[in-house]
Amino acid sequence: MLSKKKQNLCLVLALHQCYIRHIEGAENFGAENDILFSSISNVYLPLLNTIQKLEESNIDGKISLVVSPVLCELLTDPLICEQYVNWLEKRISLGEKELTRLSDDEKKRDIAQKILEKARNDLKDFTERYGSNIIKEIAHFASKGRVELLATCATWAYLPHYADMEEVVSAQIEAGLHAHKRFFGSLPDGFLLPYLGYTNGIERILRSFGVNYTIIDSRGLFFSPDVAEKGIFAPVRKDVQSPLAFFAADPESTKEIEKIQKNGVFRANASDIGFELSSDYLCDFVKEGSARFPTGYRYFSNDGNVYDSKIAQDFAEKQAEDFVKSTLVCTFNARKFGFEWEEGATFFEKVVELASKSDKIQLCGCSDVLCDREMQQIRIFPSAATEDGFAENLLDSTNSWLVRYTRKMCERMVDISDRFPHDTGLKIRLLNLGAKELMLAQDGEWARLIHDDAGFKEYAQERFKECIKSFIVVYDSLGSNTVSTEWLTAIEKKHTLFPWMNFRIFSPKI
Repeated sequence: MLSKKKQNLCLVLALHQCYIRHIEGAENFGAENDILFSSISNVYLPLLNTIQKLEESNIDGKISLVVSPVLCELLTDPLICEQYVNWLEKRISLGEKELTRLSDDEKKRDIAQKILEKARNDLKDFTERYGSNIIKEIAHFASKGRVELLATCATWAYLPHYADMEEVVSAQIEAGLHAHKRFFGSLPDGFLLPYLGYTNGIERILRSFGVNYTIIDSRGLFFSPDVAEKGIFAPVRKDVQSPLAFFAADPESTKEIEKIQKNGVFRANASDIGFELSSDYLCDFVKEGSARFPTGYRYFSNDGNVYDSKIAQDFAEKQAEDFVKSTLVCTFNARKFGFEWEEGATFFEKVVELASKSDKIQLCGCSDVLCDREMQQIRIFPSAATEDGFAENLLDSTNSWLVRYTRKMCERMVDISDRFPHDTGLKIRLLNLGAKELMLAQDGEWARLIHDDAGFKEYAQERFKECIKSFIVVYDSLGSNTVSTEWLTAIEKKHTLFPWMNFRIFSPKI
């Protein structure tokens, strides 16, 4: 039960990963794989450990998590898990070399020792403590009430780009809910729109699938023609016919995190031996001839001084105390805690600890806040939680060409799903593959990577083009009534996600 004397604090973490699956061999990982592997070590495992501490201490508190279907597929892929273990073993081996190289530099050697110990602990946690199955562990904590799960779209698609295509929006939502039930065993109350991207009409589709609440950017209420009488953090609904509740995310929480992580005492991500030492020295970790990528062995802070872990950890904990006092409902992309900001895992753990022990704050899920609450009816303004509130980074001069292709794919997918509703055999495999390739192409992270141009622009472009080319082959094969079974089998093996996909979710709804 929630205490009426306490301030409710809802922490919502969104976990998502582009579909990057290079499985030519357990040792053949590269810079792209490092996005996932570093996230497992610096975000997902620390997050599980934080929840485990809540459980062991029997502290009253709940964290809300959104685990995207694509990430679920990757984290339950045996070959990806094997690659991650191999990546950790190579990281451990590199750390042992570092202890020898830094034998005359006590400060840096101590830093290397701590990084090495973390890699060893990560290996033990992943393989022994959590049985190489992070998703199963999250489901376990959810069943015990330590985690409130929200569903999301099949891929991290920015739905307002397809607002005039109801079948497409519905397909993304339906596939996301289906995947959630397959991985976690039940359907949740909440649904997180990728990038908190809302536009008029989405609420009707969400409610048709039984969703009880979603979260929007605070601008959705700030710019509403109606006044939020109880403030922007009280849940509202859009019309009297729909009981779907809207929560507004704290507009300052993400800005505050970004400001904190830039402090000079924190470890500098760019200063990594993977970019600084010779290729001969790194040959056991970075494959010869491949692009350089981070090793995790970093010895300097943002201010250019040698990194001091105690000062950084103490400062992160102090900032956590201030953060807890001023926050109500906040949603974060999980990569901010650990991947982009190494000490972010410590910060988040401290926030959870302080909130769960406080006599003034109740750490809870959004569904807990909805109990027996009357909601004001208010018109929601279209908005998003990226760039200046309208997802400008997902549709500008650098990446607008992506949407042109995906919208044409959407039109064709709706068309062929209606033209071939009862086919069997190879045609069904083709149609299901086309649906998967379309959804992969819709992932907004490709557009973000191209816009940010932080080293993965070319990769994102090529991956997107692969989806386009595969869909074109599917469409042309259906039109000509011919297909290369060898090609079809090869693509199915390459993109193993969503084996349950049914193309009929794109069929026009009557």
